[in-house]
Amino acid sequence: MRVLVVEDAPDMAEAVAIRLRQAGMTCDIAESADAAEDCLAVQRYDVIALDINLPDRSGTELLADLRRRGERVPVLMLTAAFSVETRVSALDLGADDYLVKPFDYRELVARLRALHRREAEVKSEEIAFGPLSFSPAAQEARLDGRALDLTRRELALLALLIRHAGHVMSKERLYEGLYSFAETDVGLNAVELYIARLRKKLAGSGVAIETQRGLGYRLMRDD
Repeated sequence: MRVLVVEDAPDMAEAVAIRLRQAGMTCDIAESADAAEDCLAVQRYDVIALDINLPDRSGTELLADLRRRGERVPVLMLTAAFSVETRVSALDLGADDYLVKPFDYRELVARLRALHRREAEVKSEEIAFGPLSFSPAAQEARLDGRALDLTRRELALLALLIRHAGHVMSKERLYEGLYSFAETDVGLNAVELYIARLRKKLAGSGVAIETQRGLGYRLMRDD
């Protein structure tokens, strides 16, 4: 699950990012509406946590622009304003939920997960590829009906591969799906580590991850 946190207060943004990463989410931070647009231009997000008060323009203006362009990513508005009018306005513009500051980080994590589950249920039923299946709503992979014991990043990698089964995905594209912009100390070769781990867990199943030298990887039937 990848989250974009749009918050101009550095301490607040970093505190939120730390909690979300501890909860197993990949998190990027944007300190302005323009920075958020830059992130959205190069990356897809499962949920956006969007502060209303930003230095260049309001979060509600950014939200309105996103919805006007047909961007349907779930948005959780963060607001210090308690007025009903503020909350109603954000919901009318296309926000999916809101949370009033100050908030408990546990509630923030729970609300983001709920929005992600809701969107996953709308977007897709279980995806199957031979004996392998992936449930976006449950965030679970099964092999011959048995739940696979996967780490968060192994599951994210498998989700990317099964959604594009049969098609080659570059190492760079897989890397973008696994790591946030802040994790620049992690090299591209980390993808190879997770590919190797997944291969071991899929060994003998009839499903394999094929390496296309110089191009990337693809999920394929091996029977």
